[in-house]
Amino acid sequence: MRFRVPSYLFAALFCGAVGIQLFALPSAVAANASHSVVVDEKDSPAQRAEYIRKNYTKYEYRIPARDGKLLFTSVYVPNDASANKRYPILLVRTPYAVAPYGTDKYKARLGPTFDYEKEGFIFAFQDVRGKNMSEGEFVNMRPHISKKMGKNDVDESSDTYDSIDWMIKNLPANNGKVGQWGISYPGFYTSAGAIDSHPALKAASPQAPIADWFRGDDMHRNGAFNVQLAFSFFSGFGKPRPVPTDVNSDRGFDWGVPDAYQFFLEMGSLANANTKYFKGAIPFWNELMEHPNYDSYWQAKNLLPHLKNIKAAVMTVGGWYDTEDLYGPLQTYKAIEKNNPGINNTLVIGPWVHGGWTSTTGEKIGDANFGFKTSYSYQPIEFAFFKHHLKGGDKPALPEAWIFETGANRWRSFDSWPPANTQTKSLYFQADGKLGFSMPQDTALSFDEYVSDPAKPVPYTTEIGNRWSNQYVAMDQRFASSRPDVLTYQTEVLERDVTFAGPLEAALFVSTTGSDADFVVKLIDVNPNKMDSAVGEPNRGAQQTLVRGEPFRARFRDSLEQPKAMQPNEVHSVKFAINDVMHTFKRGHRIMIQVQSSWFPFIDRNPQKYVENIYQAKDSDFIKANHRLYRGAGKLSRLQVQILPALDESLNAK
Repeated sequence: MRFRVPSYLFAALFCGAVGIQLFALPSAVAANASHSVVVDEKDSPAQRAEYIRKNYTKYEYRIPARDGKLLFTSVYVPNDASANKRYPILLVRTPYAVAPYGTDKYKARLGPTFDYEKEGFIFAFQDVRGKNMSEGEFVNMRPHISKKMGKNDVDESSDTYDSIDWMIKNLPANNGKVGQWGISYPGFYTSAGAIDSHPALKAASPQAPIADWFRGDDMHRNGAFNVQLAFSFFSGFGKPRPVPTDVNSDRGFDWGVPDAYQFFLEMGSLANANTKYFKGAIPFWNELMEHPNYDSYWQAKNLLPHLKNIKAAVMTVGGWYDTEDLYGPLQTYKAIEKNNPGINNTLVIGPWVHGGWTSTTGEKIGDANFGFKTSYSYQPIEFAFFKHHLKGGDKPALPEAWIFETGANRWRSFDSWPPANTQTKSLYFQADGKLGFSMPQDTALSFDEYVSDPAKPVPYTTEIGNRWSNQYVAMDQRFASSRPDVLTYQTEVLERDVTFAGPLEAALFVSTTGSDADFVVKLIDVNPNKMDSAVGEPNRGAQQTLVRGEPFRARFRDSLEQPKAMQPNEVHSVKFAINDVMHTFKRGHRIMIQVQSSWFPFIDRNPQKYVENIYQAKDSDFIKANHRLYRGAGKLSRLQVQILPALDESLNAK
């Protein structure tokens, strides 16, 4: 049974500067920020657009890359720019169009917030190679070329370098300094642009950057395919663009029904996507279907090993509730920290959806309420970061890692991420649906089991819509815990706060009557049974709020490169990483873990019969299977966590 509730569907924020009014920063960090932001109630989107039109002049250029291809770039210059008043360049490189095209047509927003336009920058927006008005061939997640042997060895790093070099030499009244930023795909281009940094690139902020499309970003989670996102996105974005054009002819995909759960269930196997809908006309979808494993094709698109020789200051930004790219910012920060010792490298993670630090106030998500407008805490800090590095403003009081602690709903500062003083512990699955930090002493090969039926997959959200949800990440999970194909374990009521800070790892012992399976592990915060509620607010008593969830395709248990079938009824060890958390389970709450084998249609259905290329499985390959999760006789399924001791615990330990 599916529980259906009305919901709003979000428009995915992939690029561009989306404006939100700012409040003064209500934290200690704000005290040292170089800009005190005050809301001006008269500032409306229309007034912001009018300000830009009055105070900026727009130009359009075709910037030559080293191989001769021309990269279309829109540039907005302050009207008072002169030899005596120079401005830094703030660059966004995007595959989503720098529209509107034409020097008489202006963007309504140029920077992340109105403060950027008032402060004054030269704003540059570039169509990346092969997209919209830029020449060349577009390649999704274009592989980086570490050793370039000639002018025809081009990648996003070289295109960025060439573009910055041209702008510094040719745009009048620039001060010789460049900053780059972008959200999601433009975040990837920001990361790539920092590699082998141009000397003029002083500040880079990859925000929700894509890093690896197989391990954890967008299209896959540990090799499990995000069918709803990939299908929705590439049905439009994936259409070929043979020649440069400023016309967007995409009319959107005609779903036929308002519910993605119904649509993808009726579509059947992924092999039917081309037969029924795409007809082979989406090149990247075809490539996806031809590369079900982490082969050289996907490995070449992994940007993380190449994040080297970065000289610019970097501030990587992400959201704990980003349904698309949380892996990217966490791993981008980690790789830059490892490969570029000594540079200014900062990580900011807030309680936000994809791009929510710019597009929302960051006060609520799903069934979680953080108590204040968290985006307004961040926005002045980002502004101060760019103003400091590009215009000589005061240095912002940014720690190495500025992290929002959900549950406790507060900002925390750390000298490293993950924090250095965490303790590794394990939460063990126990009999009768119990969960605890004590290792079970059961000598029998005990287990819990459930039947997984691909014809009735567990939904990942109760929302009805076609685009992927950005609210499920903090949704009440009671709709799932009531299903017989979801195992639920929870601790006793906590006597004191427990804070998880850092990565998680699931270590499962499982078996199946089939020959393949997915396993989804969800970490959940359970409210007390009785809670006070304000007038007009829902009663949150016993709510099971999702904190983090991650799927894993068991065929990859030994290797993402070399999948192999599960042997029916044989116990297999399955271990996989789960993205970091920073969450406090408060006194009086419980910690819950749910385990299931479908999360549809966020993740495509596993046929549960091993097929060499899972994307070519036939409808007849989908079978019911009985799955067991073991918790005794040395087969101790568990979730490994990093616990941050409370201050009084740390002092008592000394």
